[in-house]
Parts: sequence; structure tokens; C-alpha cells
Amino acid sequence: MSRHYDDAVTSPLLDEALKKAALAWISVGDGPALALWCLPLEGTLIVVSGPGEQFAPGLAEAARATVRLRGDNGGLILVTEATVTRLAPGSEEWETVAPQLAVKRLNASGTAEQVVTRWAETGCAVVRLTPAPDQTPISRPDLPKDSGAAPPRETPARVEVTRPFRLHKVRKR
Repeated sequence: MSRHYDDAVTSPLLDEALKKAALAWISVGDGPALALWCLPLEGTLIVVSGPGEQFAPGLAEAARATVRLRGDNGGLILVTEATVTRLAPGSEEWETVAPQLAVKRLNASGTAEQVVTRWAETGCAVVRLTPAPDQTPISRPDLPKDSGAAPPRETPARVEVTRPFRLHKVRKR
């Protein structure tokens, strides 16, 4: 039984943005928006996270998430709420979706079948983000005016450089 989720898509802009999405900024609750690799599928986005995969804290347990999608020029074009559904390993939906996701997974070690098996064994979460039918997507001109960029987090890896490094001596004219 194949489920089609295109009925949930309410706007042509949302439909087009979902089809072209390879990366989405996803946030759960008040948490920061994280850039997550995703697979567009039947009007939804499929995301994998967990051990050995991308870090998406709270996404697998959430009921809803905020999804920000970018356009062809890389800028934000749409913000929408989505319902989160975790796919259970061994379910009919898992058996259909996980192999498609594994094939698109770049730099994965092993075959798609081995990747899907690893996801199931290590407890990785494969989730489906479906646009919430009770929410209207936000697009231009109603998009937020601020950049949405978070300040850099403190880290001991940050090194402050006092002046630019020059490999060769620059002659003054």
C-alpha cells in the first residue's frame, strides 16, 4: 500500500520548494534551526539522523517541526510547519522509503541495503516531514526581515588571528 502525501500540499510554491529541496533548515520547538540533508518524496521530506548520520536533536521524538526552505538562489523562500512521523524499521513504509533514502546518501560506506540495515541496527531515525494542513506557509513578503543567523557558539577551537597571513613578502610601490 503506497501512501501519497501530495494532498497535504496547499500551495504551488510549497510544492515546488519541496520537490527541489536537498537541504532544509529544520528546528524543533525553540531549538536552533539546523541544516539537514533531506530527500523530497511525494510532497514530503525524508530525513535520517542518529549514530553515524546527521545530528538532529529532538526531531525523532517531536510531533511538529518548523521547516525553512531555500530557493534556487540559496535564499529563504518559505517557512512552514510540518508534522513529524518516525518510520519504524521493518514496517511497510520503512521498506519502501529507507532504500530510496540510502541510495541518495552521499559517501555512505557499503551498499544501500547495508546502509539501511545499519540504520535499523544502530537506532537511526528516519522521519517523514509532512506540511501541516492546518498551517499556511509563510512566503514573501511576510518572511522574517532578520537573517535568522544564530551567533557563533563558544568553542575552544576558535583561534583569533591578529593579522592576515602572507606567504610571500608584498612589495610596496
